[in-house]
Amino acid sequence: MQRTRYLTGGRGPGRLLGLLLALVTMIGVTSTAAFAAPAPAPAPKGPLPIRLPGAAASAADTVAAMQPSWNLGNTFDAIPDVTSWGNDVPTKSLFDALKAQGYRSVRIPVTWTDHQSATAPYAIDAAWMTSVKKAVDLALNDGLYVVINVHHDSWQWIADMPTHHDGVLARFKATWTQIAATFRNHPQKLLFEGNNEPQFTNTTEAQGIQYNAELNSAFRSVVRQSGGNNATRLLFLPTLGCTPSQERMDPLAAQLKSMNDPNLAATVHYYGYYPFSVNIAGGTRFDATSQQDMTDAFNRMRSLFVTQGIPTYLGEYGLLGGPDSNHPSRFEQGEALKYYEMLGHSARTAGVTTALWDAGSWNYFNRTTLQWSDPGLGAAIRSSWTTRSGTASSDRVYLAKAGAITARTLTLNPNGTTFRGLWQGSTQLVQGRDYTVSGNQLTLTASALTRLAGNRAYGTNATIQARFSAGVPWNIYVTSYDPPVLANAIGNTTDGLSIPTQFRGDQLATLESRYADGSTAGNTSWTPYQEFNVAFSPDYPHNAITLLPAYLNALNDGAQVTLTFHFWSGTTVTYRVTKNGGSVTGTVA
Repeated sequence: MQRTRYLTGGRGPGRLLGLLLALVTMIGVTSTAAFAAPAPAPAPKGPLPIRLPGAAASAADTVAAMQPSWNLGNTFDAIPDVTSWGNDVPTKSLFDALKAQGYRSVRIPVTWTDHQSATAPYAIDAAWMTSVKKAVDLALNDGLYVVINVHHDSWQWIADMPTHHDGVLARFKATWTQIAATFRNHPQKLLFEGNNEPQFTNTTEAQGIQYNAELNSAFRSVVRQSGGNNATRLLFLPTLGCTPSQERMDPLAAQLKSMNDPNLAATVHYYGYYPFSVNIAGGTRFDATSQQDMTDAFNRMRSLFVTQGIPTYLGEYGLLGGPDSNHPSRFEQGEALKYYEMLGHSARTAGVTTALWDAGSWNYFNRTTLQWSDPGLGAAIRSSWTTRSGTASSDRVYLAKAGAITARTLTLNPNGTTFRGLWQGSTQLVQGRDYTVSGNQLTLTASALTRLAGNRAYGTNATIQARFSAGVPWNIYVTSYDPPVLANAIGNTTDGLSIPTQFRGDQLATLESRYADGSTAGNTSWTPYQEFNVAFSPDYPHNAITLLPAYLNALNDGAQVTLTFHFWSGTTVTYRVTKNGGSVTGTVA
């Protein structure tokens, strides 16, 4: 996967369409406050099976011992060089910090294209191979398992296999021949992955599966024939696109079994239900549809791979649209936390080892400070490796400043834990006076909310925690607001329309965009609910909502568009926009 510096869902040219098609296939098949950080995570999967002295680890043992795993994304896979996408050359201190966080393995994606001759003998630059080897050795010396692969080459030249079959196959074999030769005597904690998210241009599904199988076979043969430790090194073989659909997992399972090689494992990726993963089509919540998509995906991994004796490595996971500390968050914090909490549980239940895709310091783990960019998210992810955490239907209680404060109810989701009570800092709230619990219904009393709201300034007035018998606490933000107020925007161009906005304590969830006849208006034509940070973006520090060029340039000239801004309090605000040539005007409804 490629994540550019601009957005966590960014792609290189031609890359986005292929991934969107794969995600649509999956959908069709499947139907800022920190938490208290837990202590360093214990061994996530418990003690490993006991082996006789000198006995080699089985593939299943090795994959289990790799949990949890982390991706050194946007680094050696960056185009054309390590630092091209904003990251530095990895250091020992980074791997030290990852190990201290509880990680047992790192995946180092590598793109070879710009460091290799495009014609026979397809020689890889010695300096590039040396730089990859240095990073591998740093991680191995820290006791970490390491995975290296062929990464963006998959869409740069491997995708041309249908029209340049022999040339692509020869280059693929030559690439792995050189990698295998360089690392043939490295310890068995170094693992190889044949191809990242394999894809092929202008092919049917069946043809794509066949090309992928041919490359998987060539990868295994080249590595095994190179000798040394490669004769028994654990190899990861991907499904087409690394997609965890039954149509793509079944053929890989059959191929792995037919190879009769005990040192093979499967790899797939998971980025969630697409509308939620990028916040489009109204996918603002980790709702029942998103949860079912995740359940189905991990059930397939378990039934089609794990229970069939095929160790499974989730080589990438996350959300396509975030986190991104350089831009407004696409996701309401609590909804994202629910996703990661359930993913950790689903993976443990399925027996799947997970590798977080981390594109750099603006994403998950800051490679400069060596701390989580969002400590609360980091704590939730780390906790999910070993246990469940309780959540609730929301992490915010919105109180309209213009109205009287009344009792508010949230639904608790204990997730197998036991609710222990509410705290504000070190002070425990009193059940019966400050809140009541009936089944899983948690009700905050009017008197408690009045006290917590204080002077009722716009925004978060107080933070309380629902604590459970296990996992991280669930933060609840008591928030005062009034309906946001938008103003006219005149004299703007299609380079961007800045709508003056008084948010008044509220936060933007999504945008609905329609022409007068009810049809969809905007760059995303299949849904009126446009994509967050692609069509529109809130600018909280500057009191504005920005309509972005991709959205504005897709509007019909002279046709008035009705925008409905949906806010997290439940408030909706209507606005009008009209484009005429290169100018855009916005008016309040």
